[in-house]
Amino acid sequence: MSALSSVAAVTLFAEDHERSKEFYGRAFEREPVYEDAAAVAFRLDNLLVNVLRREEAPELVKPAAVAAPDAGPGVLLTLSVEDVDAAVEQLAARGVELLNGPVDRPWGVRTACFADPDGHAWEVAGPPRG
Repeated sequence: MSALSSVAAVTLFAEDHERSKEFYGRAFEREPVYEDAAAVAFRLDNLLVNVLRREEAPELVKPAAVAAPDAGPGVLLTLSVEDVDAAVEQLAARGVELLNGPVDRPWGVRTACFADPDGHAWEVAGPPRG
């Protein structure tokens, strides 16, 4: 039996395929590794980020319902970085606006959070300052 310990891909449901493609290409400075009329995928080291048109999502999760576009974040995806402030500067240079941070959290991690155009929350996290 295979161990359930390695996340290979994350699929995010999006309203506007082209808007998401532009955002992820710009935010992570990556070209898509796959694209068709329903999805676009980007490779981040060991993780595939697949952005799927929302209308294609019900088939994947039925009988569960797909969350409404304005439901707010239902997940926080964390990117591990060595220097949160440097990562924030890179994101700002790419036109990505923060939701919060950088801030040193009580649990010993420095974080900053941003969202994609569909409200999926991403966090950069690393060692605290000093």
